[in-house]
Amino acid sequence: HVQLVESGGGSVQVGGSLRLSCATFRPPAWTSNCVGWFRQAPGKEREAVAVINRALGRKLYDDSVKGRFSISEDKEKNTVDLQMDSVNVEDTGTYSCAAGSPPCELHGQFNQWGQGTQVTVS
Repeated sequence: HVQLVESGGGSVQVGGSLRLSCATFRPPAWTSNCVGWFRQAPGKEREAVAVINRALGRKLYDDSVKGRFSISEDKEKNTVDLQMDSVNVEDTGTYSCAAGSPPCELHGQFNQWGQGTQVTVS
């Protein structure tokens, strides 16, 4: 089955930055055009943060992170990254990446998930 692995989580101060990476190990190359980053805060439902259409380069962001987060594909490293800037305490949560099928929307169809990485902002 598909294996996605997130990395880069940790603790960061308010106003700081963090960069998350999502790598695919099985298969060793991305087969899905839609890759997204999601987060779940304690006691809350999982929400979409950012989505990228790898074929078109189109990117979508939740309003809460627009102007602060940036999703991108690193073709050399074969990862989809989430650059998080100007973080605040509301950004705390478990961040997971997922792959799915077009249309690549924030509430699209994602059926391949990583285990998640914890981000704590204080």
